[in-house]
Amino acid sequence: MEKRSGLVQHKKPNGTVYVYKIVDNYWDPKKQQSRNKQVCIGKLDPETGELIPSKRLNESQAASLDAAVTAKTSVSGPAMVLNRVDEETGLSKALAKSFPDSWRQIISLAWYVAGTGCALSHAEAWCGNHETPFEGSLSSQRISELLERMSEDERQTFFKLWGKQVCENDFLCYDITSVSSYSELNEFVRWGYNRDGEKLPQINLAMVYGQKSRLPVTYRLLPGSIADVKSLSGLLETFRKLEFPSLHLVMDKGFYSQENIDRLAETGQNFTIAVPSRLKWVREEIDRFRDGMYGPEGYRKVGDEVLYVHTRMLSWGKEKRRCYAQLYFNSLKAAEDYDKFTLELLRYREELERERPVPEHEEAYRRFFVCKRTPRRGLKVSYNNEAIETYRNDYAGFFVLLTTKFKDPLEALRVYREKDVVEKCFDDLKNGLDMKRLRVHLSGRMKSRMFIQFVSLILTSRIRKTVQEKLPSSNYTPRSMLLELESLTTIRYTGKYKNRLVEATKSQREILAAFGIEPQTSL
Repeated sequence: MEKRSGLVQHKKPNGTVYVYKIVDNYWDPKKQQSRNKQVCIGKLDPETGELIPSKRLNESQAASLDAAVTAKTSVSGPAMVLNRVDEETGLSKALAKSFPDSWRQIISLAWYVAGTGCALSHAEAWCGNHETPFEGSLSSQRISELLERMSEDERQTFFKLWGKQVCENDFLCYDITSVSSYSELNEFVRWGYNRDGEKLPQINLAMVYGQKSRLPVTYRLLPGSIADVKSLSGLLETFRKLEFPSLHLVMDKGFYSQENIDRLAETGQNFTIAVPSRLKWVREEIDRFRDGMYGPEGYRKVGDEVLYVHTRMLSWGKEKRRCYAQLYFNSLKAAEDYDKFTLELLRYREELERERPVPEHEEAYRRFFVCKRTPRRGLKVSYNNEAIETYRNDYAGFFVLLTTKFKDPLEALRVYREKDVVEKCFDDLKNGLDMKRLRVHLSGRMKSRMFIQFVSLILTSRIRKTVQEKLPSSNYTPRSMLLELESLTTIRYTGKYKNRLVEATKSQREILAAFGIEPQTSL
């Protein structure tokens, strides 16, 4: 009998050497000596002397006893979910057609951003110990080379493929956010209305998002000084170049102008857009139907909210496009309108005093302000208090939607209110995916960096949708859910032994089940 490292060898009369593992030591009171319990784990090969594991052992036990076998552990939990999301959306297929030489690097970096929300300069370590589509090194130098190599033509090819795939039979929500930057070398960085209230120049990011699919469709980078209302013409031109089908755009009142509505009517796009109640034609509509709206025919209840509604069909512009002006009155909203209107007036006054007027606000300037210029004091701006008080008393609590699609006022309101998916999208991008500050200075790299963020946003948006539908009582964000899966690892053996997935926890099994994934302990 030979004993070594907790193993015991027994040679039988026929010459076969069996190997036993000592699993317990105990004291035998009768024989007054130490004894042990042994379990047979295999036998030695008579020619090589190597251990032949017993068939009663599983792959993991056998591999751990084989000196010739090496093993590597990698984090595989996040990859299981991200792979499933990728399969469901067809994201990698569109990337592979658009970026045939670098799509694996792009999707791997997008996984990293989705899982950590950190800067790309730290991606090498994360990608090195996590399962990702790209098995090579993603050092800072390699990433910089990738950002330089990605072309505008490749990005536009992706948007064309991806957009056609996502936007069919969907409502598209359109909105703009600002991303602050310290850069002085980027031609997109300009001073403008900063939506985060930061005193920094910015880049404007216009995003199109599918309301039903909850997936980002495309985006445009705009100079920070571009107003929302001026961006719509460029968006429609982008749709034309990408050969998107006729769409239904859902937008807030910041995008309203007669020119924009004329253009939408001319191009045949469907739309649902909020209209500023300060406009003359809107006030006339409210004045015309105000008294009739308060009767039983106009009464509607949406949940706990009481509304009075009125619908009027219009023929818009030269095209005589049929539109529905949906008028709503909410008495509780009247108090909120007082505060919102006051904030708008403060903003308008600042624009006048800084002598940076916005053309779309000209009517408000004329109606609510008195401007005088003297040689000594210069420009003096004061409020027209009588006009302001009249507007508040007559129009607070009213709001208007203009739509080509919905004759039913409640259906139009439901579709409009669900456009907040874009706000969640911006929140994910800026607070969860490392876009609160733009660290890239050169516009070429910035465009590539933004594209990787966009790919990551597609993944996190789909994860969020699944969590909301399948795990509604959980508090998971996309990133916290991926972090929950970090301890789910795979041991990969060399040689004949199968890979082993460690046992999943209860919460991990619940997450995987929500995505339709059945973890296999043997891979």
